Amino acid sequence: MKKLIVVLIVFFSFNAVAQPDSTVVLSYQDFINIVVSEHPFAKTADIKINEGEATLLYAKGAFDPKVYTVVGQKYFNGDQYYSKIDGGLKIPTWFGIELQGGYEQNKGTYLNPENNTPGSGLLYGGISVTAGQGLLIDKRRAELKKAHLFQQVSKLERQIILNDLVFTAGTTYWSWFKSYNTLLVFNEATRLAEERFDAVKSGANFGDRPAIDTLEARIQVLNRTLGLQQAEVDFKNASVLLSIYLWADGVVPLEIADGTIPESIENIEAIGTNPSFLLQIDSMINNHPALNQSRYAIDQLEIDQRLKRNQLLPVVNLKYNPITEYVGGESFGNFSANNYIWGLEFQMPILLRKERGSLSLTALKIKEDNLKLDNMQEVVRYKVISAWNFWSATKDQIDLYAETVENANNLLEGERRLFNLGESSLFMVNSREVGYINTQLKFIELLTKNRNAELATVYELGNLANN
Repeated sequence: MKKLIVVLIVFFSFNAVAQPDSTVVLSYQDFINIVVSEHPFAKTADIKINEGEATLLYAKGAFDPKVYTVVGQKYFNGDQYYSKIDGGLKIPTWFGIELQGGYEQNKGTYLNPENNTPGSGLLYGGISVTAGQGLLIDKRRAELKKAHLFQQVSKLERQIILNDLVFTAGTTYWSWFKSYNTLLVFNEATRLAEERFDAVKSGANFGDRPAIDTLEARIQVLNRTLGLQQAEVDFKNASVLLSIYLWADGVVPLEIADGTIPESIENIEAIGTNPSFLLQIDSMINNHPALNQSRYAIDQLEIDQRLKRNQLLPVVNLKYNPITEYVGGESFGNFSANNYIWGLEFQMPILLRKERGSLSLTALKIKEDNLKLDNMQEVVRYKVISAWNFWSATKDQIDLYAETVENANNLLEGERRLFNLGESSLFMVNSREVGYINTQLKFIELLTKNRNAELATVYELGNLANN
């Protein structure tokens, strides 16, 4: 770590470039905060939560009490053939029992006798019970259970969307960071090459340097200028790409302002891995949103399986409604246990081939999805461990490469002193300088890889949205 600090000090003493007053630093965390709060995909992720709540509300609607009224009348040739009025309230319950109460008044010259009611009408109330199919579970209860699961799935979908968004945005930021610091290296290298060319040219004019050295110095200026131009293009393109992730309220695309730069490399340290990570990997993988999403999908299939297993039972519906005449404003003054309506419905397919086939298909689907889940879990484990290994390797490489950068700088400084004393050649100085430039670029690349490797590891865990 001491070597790394020394390298950073040397690195920036070589690359210090004055920034204009208008320079604005966009830190990684500020950038990610903007993306997570303003990007259209982030808004889409929030919509997923609303979809889950709306789906649950829709499923609960199947248990809403219902007020009903049915009126039917017929008139012909001045006669009222019939007038039928029936209204009331139905209250479904969770246990497959439906409560009902209402009022019925029918009259007319040609009214079917079974529909006759007293002049003041009849009050009725009672229950309907499913004693067979639908006793333990029915479609309404199954849909409500699945809606509760879907609400959890929608939260996981939001997490997955944000996980993908933060990963792509994060890697884009570090590419921008790399291109900017590469630009700084070529900017300083070009400045030094131009200064050396002027000094060599002046020395050649006074006879202190061979004239051929001016040609070599000029070649270095041209090469560095070419590298600088390419670095400028790369930084501009990286800035444009970064702008893709900058939005206002998810609807107004923004452009990154001129003079905006990433965090200074002095403030960016290589991040190391935690040795205890591998001990916690099972629990972290177990909470992966994609895996939990698959588990909830299997849970929904198991609800369907219960429903289809219940459909093997016969349909047995019982209905009992006591009735009483509405007289003198008293509803139950004439109530009698002998006045009631009741009914029984029974039906059942003899072979049950449709029901048994549907149940078998659902069981096979559950088995298939469980196998896919087992495989997905191992794939996630591999990707997480692979990303973690790469992350760990980049930290080791940076620690190791710190000595290379320091040694390359020492060689360059030594060669410059020899050159100034007339004991070295311009070729050797240029060679050492090229070597030092390459080590700087490699150092920037390794630091970028380290940050991307950390992102990749947390991304494979599906946990970037929570960081």
